[in-house]
Amino acid sequence: ITLVDLMPHIRRVLAASGLRDGSVNIISRHTTTAITINEWESRLARDLKSWLLQLAPPDDRSVVGVAGRGEPINAHSHLACMLLGSSECVPCVGGELVLGQWQSVMLVDLDGPRARTVGIQCLG
Repeated sequence: ITLVDLMPHIRRVLAASGLRDGSVNIISRHTTTAITINEWESRLARDLKSWLLQLAPPDDRSVVGVAGRGEPINAHSHLACMLLGSSECVPCVGGELVLGQWQSVMLVDLDGPRARTVGIQCLG
């Protein structure tokens, strides 16, 4: 499980868009990555990884998933993604994201690390 701080990317897209007031939608384009908002802090990241692995352990043989020929055995990653969600919507006022002081938008890669794609859409 890998966490990626998306804030620099989101701020760059927001600035390039010229959006002053509206919202920014962030969506994962993968079924084993999640988008979440929380504090970007190493101990919390460690706790999140531990919690997710307890809820959906990779070696749990009772979880079958949709494995087929050539498919990875990663149902645990799909299940954890469903718990966290695959998108967030953040308000934008005056060209700035409206988030709490410690809040960050993060990508949680549950089946990597590998190259991932995140959609960022500015609306307003």
